[in-house]
Amino acid sequence: QVQLVESGGGLVQPGGSLRLSCAASGFTLDYYATGWFRQAPGKEREGVSCISSSDGNTYYAESVKGRFTISRDNAKNTVYLQMNSLKPEDTAVYYCATATNPPDGGLGPLEEVWYHDWGQGTQVTVSS
Repeated sequence: QVQLVESGGGLVQPGGSLRLSCAASGFTLDYYATGWFRQAPGKEREGVSCISSSDGNTYYAESVKGRFTISRDNAKNTVYLQMNSLKPEDTAVYYCATATNPPDGGLGPLEEVWYHDWGQGTQVTVSS
């Protein structure tokens, strides 16, 4: 069984930090690109970040670049999203997902069409 489980969400004040985890079972994460997506109420789901399966190249949406960092721990079969300088507009349900050979470069790796396995999501709320 292929399964992705997100954790680490919660309530944080603006300017604070959270680290999200995406733990995989049933497959090896480093054979796939892994992305983080988010969806706020009333908005479409958007790609946030991705880490490739080959060289570990990373990609970020402009809205989070410089604030969020994606990483992978192969020994733990887990991908992380470190979120710093959080803003209220970062409030959303965050999902991790895996993709097989998404395009490299630009925002291609953040296109939802390439992703086939999804976690259930974890809520991130940024509020005073």
